[in-house]
Amino acid sequence: MPPRRRSIKDSRGESTLFRVRALVGFALILLGLAALVVRYSYLQVQRHDEFALRSENNRVKPRAIPPARGLIYDRNGVLLADNVPAFRLEVVPEQVPDMKAMLAGIRDVIPLGDDDVEAFRKQLKQNRRFDSVPLKLHLTEDEIARFAINRWRFPGLDVVPYLTRRYPYGPLFAHVIGYVGRIDADDLNRLDADRYKGTSHVGRSGLERSYEDMLHGEPGYELVEVNADGRVQRVLETHPPKPGKNLYLSIDAKVQRAATEAFGGRPGSAVALDPRNGQVMAMVSVPSFDPNLFVNGISKADYTAYTSAEDKPLLNRALKSAYPPGSTVKPFLALGGLEYGVRRPEDTVLSTGEFCIPGQQRCYRDDKRGGDGTVNMVRAIQLSTNTYFYKLALDLGIDRLSGWMGSLGFGKKTGIDLLGEAEGILPSREWKATRSKYGWFPGETILAGIGQGYWNVTTLQLAHATATFAGHGTPYAPRLVMATSAVKERPVSLPNPPSGPSLIHKDNYWNVVNQGMEAVITGGTARGQFTGFPYVVAGKSGTAERFSRRTNDYDSNKNTAYLATRHRAWFIGYTPTDAPRIAVAAMLEQGAWGAQDAGPIVRKIMEAWLASQGGAVPARNAPEQTAAPAIAASTSDVPEDTPIATPADVPAQLPGDHDGGGQQDDGGHP
Repeated sequence: MPPRRRSIKDSRGESTLFRVRALVGFALILLGLAALVVRYSYLQVQRHDEFALRSENNRVKPRAIPPARGLIYDRNGVLLADNVPAFRLEVVPEQVPDMKAMLAGIRDVIPLGDDDVEAFRKQLKQNRRFDSVPLKLHLTEDEIARFAINRWRFPGLDVVPYLTRRYPYGPLFAHVIGYVGRIDADDLNRLDADRYKGTSHVGRSGLERSYEDMLHGEPGYELVEVNADGRVQRVLETHPPKPGKNLYLSIDAKVQRAATEAFGGRPGSAVALDPRNGQVMAMVSVPSFDPNLFVNGISKADYTAYTSAEDKPLLNRALKSAYPPGSTVKPFLALGGLEYGVRRPEDTVLSTGEFCIPGQQRCYRDDKRGGDGTVNMVRAIQLSTNTYFYKLALDLGIDRLSGWMGSLGFGKKTGIDLLGEAEGILPSREWKATRSKYGWFPGETILAGIGQGYWNVTTLQLAHATATFAGHGTPYAPRLVMATSAVKERPVSLPNPPSGPSLIHKDNYWNVVNQGMEAVITGGTARGQFTGFPYVVAGKSGTAERFSRRTNDYDSNKNTAYLATRHRAWFIGYTPTDAPRIAVAAMLEQGAWGAQDAGPIVRKIMEAWLASQGGAVPARNAPEQTAAPAIAASTSDVPEDTPIATPADVPAQLPGDHDGGGQQDDGGHP
């Protein structure tokens, strides 16, 4: 076997290979270092601002500051809606490990009602996990102290100060000012999320809702430094919010209180307007409710008590409820007769106790047996003679009657700066055609002439029409807010120009109707009600039936308690008649007679207004009783719509009839 050859070591080759490998390795190292430098340069230089902001955001958090809600004052600067400091318990959902365990544990520290938990769960679904959600509002000092001791047990929970709404006068202004309530899912869909950031309440009703945009303001924010647990360490920067504007109402708190007390707890409503500019001086609905209960969430027990109450305290009767106006429409109808030229002031009508449509057996009664005899326009308004207005309505026809009454604001919204106003019902062919297959009957025109039948008006509408007439026909939309102001600025008046030209074309027309309304006070249905009042008052009473009568009996033979269950009592008036400065309409849901029951309410409102002007309140004299029985029996302050016969060809009930009662059988032959 041949011997193995020994390999010769190539030292030079190995050295060359090593150098090549070393150079390659060094090049790779340099390349890696270069890539690292480039990457660092990219992150530290080009994206420095972005990563610096991210880093800062881990330490600094923005926190919304809700604006202070604007305050509400009466015309004399009396505070009606205020903001008071309070504390609430808030939860940041993403910082709570176990929400169910937290809710169970926190009950041992701070009592939570089922309503609180239910409201919290609803808001929890609506908010983002990093947004604070109120768990309980209006904490007591004792609750705050107990939570401070146990705070370490509840990560994500904190006590936060805030301003809550307070209504010092409670029920007195509830239907006018309304109230605020917690923001819910429906609100989030319609509200600007940025503008309402941090805000927990929004206007729910009344002026709080109508003027929400003005009252709310603009939110601010603050930058706070937080630790690793997310708790605030210090405030770094603050951008204050812009408070909402303050509102100054035309309402006088003293007149409002007097108007409310005048009802003595009886259900009804009243509105007082200034005929010169449309400003609302009083607007009451009785009974009322406490708006403070709604601010932080009303309990189920309280809400059930309100909604189940027979007298419906949550209903704004002045704005949303409509009733037959009765004889209060007669002065306006008389003015329409003059404007259309179908009546002259000296024209007379013979009242014999009943009125029959020519060519028909259908007859309508007066309220005085045998009638009032021969009456002209002034006398007809004074005695409220049905026959005069039956004939006037028939001569005008329903088209002209509804057209004229519509120009005074009936059958439509007045334009007041409150949401939810009812339109009422103005009888017309068009209105009936949309609700009944039957045509318009002459008998329905007859009833429209005395404020019965299909008629339905709100107290606000009747006050508006009265103020329009008192202002010599110049209409103004009713206004509650007469000025606004930003913080530390002078109030700025809100303009309210006339909504149209005067409806009265001759001064004599106004004088004639005014003379009749003055006669109502001096010798008509309201005789003695305003004795001793320093100004001359013009007025008109009305007693509208709630149920139809089907006999020829006169209600004057019934007792007052019985009549009160059947009638709605109205009274309208204005004073002083030479230059009217206040016009009032008052309605009692259950009153025997308009003058007797609603008249004193109007007087008390006028007395309170007089006192607010610096005048001496006159001593109250008892109403004159000498001719009271005769007057009551001879005027249509007694309900007016009872016919002697009911035609068989008119339906017993017409579609669209309102108020439950009463006017279904009052049509005439076609």
